[in-house]
Amino acid sequence: MTLLEISFIIIFGILVLGFAAFSLTSRHENQQRAFLLAGLGVLASLALCIVLIFSPTAVQVGAALALGVVLFGLLIWFFWPVQQHIPESLPPNQQVDERTVMFARARMEPGSHEFNAYYQAHPEHLAPDNSFRQNPGLLSEGASFYDPFLSSSPDASFFLTEVLSRAVDGSVAPIRTERAQEKNSAYVKGLARYHGAVDVGICELQPHHLYSHVGRGEGVWGAPIDLGHKFGIAFTVEMAHEMIQAAPRMPAVMESARQYVEAGKIAVILAAAIRNLGYPARAHIDGNYRVIAPLVARDAGLGEIGRMGLLMTPRLGPRVRLAVVTTDLPLLVDEHTSDPSVIDFCEHCQKCVTTCPSHAIPEGTRAQQPDGSLRWRINAEQCYTYWTRIGTDCGRCMAVCPYAHPDSPLHNLIRSGVVHSANFRKAAVKMDDVFYGKKPNPPSPPEWVD
Repeated sequence: MTLLEISFIIIFGILVLGFAAFSLTSRHENQQRAFLLAGLGVLASLALCIVLIFSPTAVQVGAALALGVVLFGLLIWFFWPVQQHIPESLPPNQQVDERTVMFARARMEPGSHEFNAYYQAHPEHLAPDNSFRQNPGLLSEGASFYDPFLSSSPDASFFLTEVLSRAVDGSVAPIRTERAQEKNSAYVKGLARYHGAVDVGICELQPHHLYSHVGRGEGVWGAPIDLGHKFGIAFTVEMAHEMIQAAPRMPAVMESARQYVEAGKIAVILAAAIRNLGYPARAHIDGNYRVIAPLVARDAGLGEIGRMGLLMTPRLGPRVRLAVVTTDLPLLVDEHTSDPSVIDFCEHCQKCVTTCPSHAIPEGTRAQQPDGSLRWRINAEQCYTYWTRIGTDCGRCMAVCPYAHPDSPLHNLIRSGVVHSANFRKAAVKMDDVFYGKKPNPPSPPEWVD
């Protein structure tokens, strides 16, 4: 066997193994299109290797030169430093009134004092809000994806989250247990992970992290918010890939509601533990926030805000739920370093835009917002109105996001390339479209919920 033939066997052997691993991974992830295309890659690599081994020497030499040029070109293209100036996503310079948030507006009872006061102050919201009030609503009979059997699960989860929301704060132990900041930080992070958190970060609270007025949850509607806490502890919990990829059908809201419970449970435990140490602490969970969790999480170093308006984490993308604990316990903050690779990837990808059933996600580049922030801004009215028609919290954008692929060695290899190379990011967008489709259809959910 000649040196050229051995080289072909090594090169195509690597390709075969890579395609085979990707095919098996895709089969496990219930991604039929990727499974079949990767399988074809295995067959094509084997066939080309066999053809070249039995070809005349002149053909082998020409093929070897062509392969060398292609491989060298790819290495240069992927790893050659590309100078890019991607401005950091600026935070807002003003607070958000929680009463203006869609979830708060949806909870107001027509004819109530809050209802009349709000729409007198914001008449521009009355027509779109009356529009979604004509729809069946979340987890409601008559909605497109309503299932009386499956909806019992998220209904039960939201019931437990509501119970937890009444335990977000409490009395503080009269005697303080004092330790160094670094030990406090290590303890609260370890405790959050011990109870199920994936990533945990700490930041110093800023005015833009807090809502300006109460819009839902415990407390007086419309009351000014002044926590008086110095630090925010943000953490993520993972939503199961096999459930979320079925979005916007019922399995997605089942998983979304389940992880709101998990995040709420961790936050309530963490806040209570800190209060037991003699320091004030409040949990901020679904339905009872005083802070904007994604902004706290971003500044705590957990990710960047992407095109769809969700926190994009390095390992799981937007496939997470968040909760926050605010406190005066002395802590060391985590430095937020901007990750321009996420912004650049979102600039090129736009898969969430083409897939969004409500057309609520903007195309193009980030824009300067009235609050001074530089970001993409979704149309919350269109998004929420769609939810009330289908009866679930959709999540289709989350399901198709390339960052939301499972936390596995193959996908993490791609993520590593995305972080380090601008050209690799462009190629990754195209390859994701090839293997998963530019507008993929939801695969079937696990059998027990199908």
